[in-house]
Amino acid sequence: MHDSFLDPMPRVVAHRGDSINFPENTLEAFISAVKMGIDVVETDVHITKDRKIVIWHDPTLERNTDGKGTIESHTYEELLKYDAGYTFTKDGGKSYPFRGKGVKLCTLDEALKACPDQRFNIDLKSKDTAIVDEFIKVIRSNHAEKRICCASFHYKNLKLMRAKAPDILTSVTTAEVIPLLIRQKLHILPKSFKRTIIFQVPREEAGIKVITPSFVKDMHERGAIVMVWTINDEKSMRELFKMGVDTVMTDDPALVIKVAKDMGIRA
Repeated sequence: MHDSFLDPMPRVVAHRGDSINFPENTLEAFISAVKMGIDVVETDVHITKDRKIVIWHDPTLERNTDGKGTIESHTYEELLKYDAGYTFTKDGGKSYPFRGKGVKLCTLDEALKACPDQRFNIDLKSKDTAIVDEFIKVIRSNHAEKRICCASFHYKNLKLMRAKAPDILTSVTTAEVIPLLIRQKLHILPKSFKRTIIFQVPREEAGIKVITPSFVKDMHERGAIVMVWTINDEKSMRELFKMGVDTVMTDDPALVIKVAKDMGIRA
């Protein structure tokens, strides 16, 4: 068991599991990434109609299943009727190797139990703040407080998380990143941060470079962690690690592990 989510520092993160080889955000994708030795599995959760915390990225079912509608409008039992491997293809739709193979949506509880020693980065996707209490219950019931980091694009979710479970790590959301990025570019950052800031950001956004050598240097001097998503080519991975970023998130975990080993960043 890891001492904490950040110890040892996570270098390589599997975005939605081994999503290049298995249907994303499924137990099959997670288990494959764990077997590879990935540092962290990144995933997403929604709250169902019957208040279950279910792993899924989209608010709807259409992109990855044979179902229709939103996650939140279904009970968990209803979601189990759908094929979570239905649309997965590696050859542009010539074949669907997981269709009809019994791949299902899973709960966060199931994922934490299936991968008991694995660190997870979990994005709260639902806008409904009820997800926070249910999420905390699942984390505590699995004694997983130290091995997870909570993320969300919804600031209300993170604000509640920090108030209700201050012992659980949270990353900073877009509303918090933008002011810090502006202050960094204007050279008016505070000398230190009051808590550990965990950035989970793209390399650039809307044509604006987020990750630069000076950004990484300035944030590291203040004890911040810089995690970058979603990087799927070797050249970019090498550039980012050389720049000093702490973590690269990718859909191709085997590739990022290879790059990190080649560069001596990971044993």
